[in-house]
Amino acid sequence: MPLTFGVLAAVAASSPPSDDVTPGVLGFIVVAAIGVALVFLLRSMNKQFRKIAPKDEAAVPGDAGSRPGPNATAPRETPE
Repeated sequence: MPLTFGVLAAVAASSPPSDDVTPGVLGFIVVAAIGVALVFLLRSMNKQFRKIAPKDEAAVPGDAGSRPGPNATAPRETPE
């Protein structure tokens, strides 16, 4: 038990004062890793955007819902 208090006292004595805290090497590594991940994500996003086919320029805006889809039923004829 006294050994534990001795270790805690040594750690407390060697730590910097509370008003002199710096991010250090670990903070730099974390920020650099986030930056590298961001670069790879942006490259992947650009690759996915290039795969998207451009819209037909002859299409009239707003008529996308006017064409029946593959599951649309034909209009029924009324019996005479």
